[in-house]
This record gives sequence, C-alpha cells and structure tokens, in this order.
Amino acid sequence: MMGNDFLFQTLSSWSTSSIEEVASTGPGIRFFQLSVYKDRHVVERLVRRVEWAGFKAITLTVDAQRLGRRENDIKNRFTLPPNLTLKNFEGLDLGKMDKVESSGLASYFAGQIDRTLSLKDMKWLQSITSLPILVKGVLTVEDTRIAIQNGAAGIIVSNHGARQLDFVPATIMVLEEVVKAAQGRVPVFLDGGVRRGTDVFKALALGASGVFIGRPVVFSLAAEGEAGVRKVLQMLREEFELTMALSGCRSLSEITRDHIIARWDAPRL
Repeated sequence: MMGNDFLFQTLSSWSTSSIEEVASTGPGIRFFQLSVYKDRHVVERLVRRVEWAGFKAITLTVDAQRLGRRENDIKNRFTLPPNLTLKNFEGLDLGKMDKVESSGLASYFAGQIDRTLSLKDMKWLQSITSLPILVKGVLTVEDTRIAIQNGAAGIIVSNHGARQLDFVPATIMVLEEVVKAAQGRVPVFLDGGVRRGTDVFKALALGASGVFIGRPVVFSLAAEGEAGVRKVLQMLREEFELTMALSGCRSLSEITRDHIIARWDAPRL
C-alpha cells in the first residue's frame, strides 16, 4: 500500500507464510486482511496472534461472503500445491485445500467462510480487539455510511480485483462519491487498477488517502523475487513524483481535484 509518502503491507488470512513469519522479517507497518470464518473461535485466535505480532490494523473483507465464479480455477481444478499450506491455519486442521472435481478454493471457501457476515458484525469484532478496523470491499455511498456508523476506522474502495462479480464498476469510478460520503470522518483508500504512478496521482486527486497495490507486486515477485518488488515500487514512486512535478505539485497537499478531468465532469471552457 502507498500513501502519505510511506509504504506498508497487508497480509492475507490465507497467506502461505504465517503471521509470525512475516512479523519476524523486520520492522514495518503491517495490516491484516481478515476473512471471517464460520467458527468465530478461529477468528478470535487469528486476531490475538495479529495483536501479539505487532500488526497495526485489521482490514475486514466484506465483499466475499461467497466466492465469485472463477472459471479458470474450475477448469484447472485449482488447489494449493503439496508443498504449500494456509500457514495461519496449521494446527487447526484448516490449512489444506481438498482436491475436488472443480475448484478446491471454491470448495474450501464454501465450507469455511461465514456467509451471514454483515457490517453489523463490526461490533462483535470491536469487542475482541482494540485494533482499528478498516472495511474492505466498499463501492457505494450507502455502504460507506453504514460502515462508518458501525465504527469503521477507514474505508477501502475495492471490487476484489474484479474477480467477484462481472460488470462491477472500476474502483476509480466510485472513489469520489465514497470520499464525499465519508465527509472526512475516516480515511478512504483505493484498491485495484493501480499500474502506474499516474494512477496513484489520480486517486489522491479524487480524495484517496492512499492506494493499495496488488498485481504489480505479485507479478514482479514471480518474475524477479524481492529485487523485482523493489524495482516495481521504485518505478511507481518515480512515475508518481514525475507526475507531481509536471503537474506543478511540490507536495502531496498541493494535489487537488482541479488537476484531473474525469469522464463524468461537466465540459470545461
């Protein structure tokens, strides 16, 4: 994630490296992306581990109570290879995905994730942790207001990488209305579609406090490991700084809505 001139990491519940392994790699700001299981004792145990490991916040995933139809996973009968497990669930007999005739991920998801989750469950989560809770998966004004009313410490505008529902709007298209609905009460972040430094600039101009970066990091990690990730983050930073310079912005505070023209804007003379 990039924002306010610093970087931090969000670790998935389903990471193949454990909370403790990631925390042991050195200092840094880390958030934990929480998927809520049917067994709430599993969730409580995860939250305790996140707190002990020094994570700074929880991002609650609210747009994936059911898994979208991922046809490639079904076609390829996707499951984790034998040498990998969901490390955060080892010892709970939940770390492996069964091999099935369709998607092992979809089968695991259907068996474990709580479909009844709603924003009202924020109250329960707040009762078991003092960590700030950001709501990830918001695309509408209405959900923004509900999330804030239920105690969200931040909003992450996300469509889950556009893998949940066909024809869902791009996050950049709904960012501004979510920012306006938040009314400055909590920070709003953009997740999805960030490929260049210019994308970061556009998000900040539309009111985002920062952006989350997924695929560029994953692709660069696969291509060149740690060096690849360092390279892609440096490229994004350089592109962003150049965009600022060529737009006449000497600091982040000078990036304003006037620096961009959106397709929904009225024509300018």
